[in-house]
Amino acid sequence: MEYLNDMALFVEVAKARSFRRAAEVIGVPNSTLSRRISALEKAIGLRLLNRTTRKIELTEAGQLYFERSMRIVEEARLAHEQLGEMVAQPSGMLRVSLPVDFAAIYLTPLFADFARRYPGISFELDLTPRRVDLVAEPFDVAIRMGELPVSGLIARQLARVPAHLYASPGYLKQAGELSEPADLARHQCLCMPRAASWTLHSGTKKLDVAVKGRFTLNSVGMICRLAIHDQGIALLSEAIAADDLARGRLHRVLPKWQASPISVYAITATRLLPAKTQRFIEFLQSRLGRGT
Repeated sequence: MEYLNDMALFVEVAKARSFRRAAEVIGVPNSTLSRRISALEKAIGLRLLNRTTRKIELTEAGQLYFERSMRIVEEARLAHEQLGEMVAQPSGMLRVSLPVDFAAIYLTPLFADFARRYPGISFELDLTPRRVDLVAEPFDVAIRMGELPVSGLIARQLARVPAHLYASPGYLKQAGELSEPADLARHQCLCMPRAASWTLHSGTKKLDVAVKGRFTLNSVGMICRLAIHDQGIALLSEAIAADDLARGRLHRVLPKWQASPISVYAITATRLLPAKTQRFIEFLQSRLGRGT
């Protein structure tokens, strides 16, 4: 389209709210910039800017055009950046939103390996249970586990993590062993909010088992700690439970049964990614996919 160059110029003017400042940023004469924006308005058939001697303001049409154009211009810039970075080491700040417990317990060594592989990348990590706004907030990617809400974001599956039932030796001594899934009804289960049942599999068998307990919480790490302290049966991914299982602080419960694997996703606002983000997602797909 012949309007793309003028669209990019308009975005700079709209961000600067000044022809002079925009001209300084992009190295185009002020008069040329003004003429090009006027030609763009004429071609569109709508006024985009209200000009005064002191400042410029976006019209209603200009605000809409700015929001749409900014995304197009940014994706075009990223396309050029990606091509350039194909022959160079990725660099820059990688901003990642992560689930607290999975990141602290399992992803830390993967971040260390990735940092050694790409020394030009710096990291800003936000460990939070909240669902960040990838459009409005400056995150490159969010890592999330479990079911995802419907949205316009791009989700790439990184892995499906096996999950099992665990309890401490002390709890099992006090409450008794389980022989079948139905026995869960008489036990204390450490539940996530809105998880009234657990889906269990054994070969071709599949059961939805109602669960309840005194503790309902949204921290996998605290669920694991409560299980260690004899407070009930926990549904945990293998990655979270591995160390405590090896140390004997947790035992597998109903070992012939397992829960549905927990999906891990990388979520981005767009499919067009800078090389630092693309390499990070590819790295996690490789490592998580093989269970390392």
